[in-house]
Amino acid sequence: MAAEAHSEQASEPQRPSRRFPKLTRDTARPEGGGRAASGEHSAPARQWPLLAVMAGVAVGLLLVAVDAFRIGTLVIGLSLLAGAALRWALPSVGMLAVRSRFTDLLTYGVLGAVIVLLSMMVQPRPWIHLPFLDDIVHFTVR
Repeated sequence: MAAEAHSEQASEPQRPSRRFPKLTRDTARPEGGGRAASGEHSAPARQWPLLAVMAGVAVGLLLVAVDAFRIGTLVIGLSLLAGAALRWALPSVGMLAVRSRFTDLLTYGVLGAVIVLLSMMVQPRPWIHLPFLDDIVHFTVR
């Protein structure tokens, strides 16, 4: 009787499990990690979101190198924020997708926002002034 029940179970189609396997053999591509353009396009065209962010960061680094520190770091931060926007808006962003969509958005967004804020607070003559930071500095230095 047990053999009959076992043979009935074996004949039923197996549903794929949603659990992760105990032993993994490869790394899964992140969600949205497909090509941004079809395979018939050249490699740069397929990876345009990543190249756009990298070009913005390169322009920002060049501006920092030619003594425009505040503007250069602002461009770098805005490039990271643009990367977060691309990751959120486009279904496939190629190699700009490193982790899950949520983690990429959080990483690009927080780093971009922090860099933009810090570039606007650079001395001398900061563009914005946050008074609570003075209190934190005075509290920690004393």
